[in-house]
Amino acid sequence: MRTVKNLLAHTRCAAPVIAAALLLGAGGCAQKPTDPDALADYNSTNDPLEPTNRFFFRVNNTVDKYTLKPVAQGYVYVVPQPVRTGVHNALANFASPATFFNDIFETKPRRAGDTLVRFVVNSTAGIGGVLDVAKGLGYPAHDADGGMTLASWGVPQGPYLYLPGLGPSSPQAATGFGMDIALSPLTYVPRGYGLLTLNWALYGIGVVDARAGVLDALDQINRDALDPYATLRSLYRQHRAAQIEAMRKDNRMTTPDWYTQ
Repeated sequence: MRTVKNLLAHTRCAAPVIAAALLLGAGGCAQKPTDPDALADYNSTNDPLEPTNRFFFRVNNTVDKYTLKPVAQGYVYVVPQPVRTGVHNALANFASPATFFNDIFETKPRRAGDTLVRFVVNSTAGIGGVLDVAKGLGYPAHDADGGMTLASWGVPQGPYLYLPGLGPSSPQAATGFGMDIALSPLTYVPRGYGLLTLNWALYGIGVVDARAGVLDALDQINRDALDPYATLRSLYRQHRAAQIEAMRKDNRMTTPDWYTQ
């Protein structure tokens, strides 16, 4: 599951360009079939912009092949695995404030408490989040993002989108991605004292870290899948459905179990 999560995370490496995608998509919609079986398949994929989506899929793959993938391969070759794990943990810790706010908006106070504990413990005992100490204390990480928050509010996922830079997405997820940017304190760092440079550095490292986590998985899909585009579409939808379902079913009591014993 983590491989799938990293695979989808690496596709969210750039700012959304939803408007451009939809404008181009207006002239690149898949024609609705009339055959009953084909129509059923068309409706199940919910991908009315498939020609445009596939175009962006090819563009992203081409750009990735000559830019991001070689950088990620060099990163994996030069940096030892324990150091890469520490970098990944620290980046996740920096994202904790947005996760916390999404937990609140999803009306999951226990999840919000877990996120707060993780942030405090890992920022201190975990040396800025490099070590995931909180996980060993019984506070594992969980998924929470703007798209999941919108889902909890009843906002439908909408049609499948493959956006330049973002990759697999949907109107719900792309809007939620914008929400996450707005919820991150790093978005509002002042320009002085090198903080803006730090913010961009974290962003760049995050892109490389996410891509490095899916080097083998993406290579396997592109090499073995009969239709890599359709495979990624299926993986994306299954993963998002699992994330949202786990969030909705997480109805643990707000106070820890030991508190009532």
